[in-house]
Amino acid sequence: MSKPNHTRPAFPSLNTEYRGYTLLEIIVSIALIGILASIAQQSYNAYFDRVDRNKAISDIKIISTLITAYAMDSGGEFPDSLADVNADDYLDPWGHPYQYLNIANKRGNGHNRKDHNLVPINSDYDLYSMGKDGESVGPLTAKKSQDDIIRANDGKFIGLASSY
Repeated sequence: MSKPNHTRPAFPSLNTEYRGYTLLEIIVSIALIGILASIAQQSYNAYFDRVDRNKAISDIKIISTLITAYAMDSGGEFPDSLADVNADDYLDPWGHPYQYLNIANKRGNGHNRKDHNLVPINSDYDLYSMGKDGESVGPLTAKKSQDDIIRANDGKFIGLASSY
């Protein structure tokens, strides 16, 4: 058995002198961290936008169920307002009240939500959230209505207005 050679370093690739980081290495590291943080922030925001949209869709389904139960109890008549079904205090995830319109009580199509052909999207009632921006207009093609969460086709579609 041979004796270990103590004159050679155990790790010849390591230099025993202390080497610090250069300014360029620090700047590149900070830039990479910044890029990764901005990508993570965008993913984080997109995730919470999806969560908010799904919460609004769920709320609209619940309110629709309350309205349907009211109509069944009252011989097919829909409520005049969300207060009639105790849903007037429901707020969407962005803090705005849900919008409801009993179409049977309105004359003409002036107040109804409309698709890209300006055809009303419901024949019974309109129920929607004004979305993140809190603004909405009748036609779904308008920029203010693109982020709305809507109930369309008499409840067969509930989702983002821009997807309808």
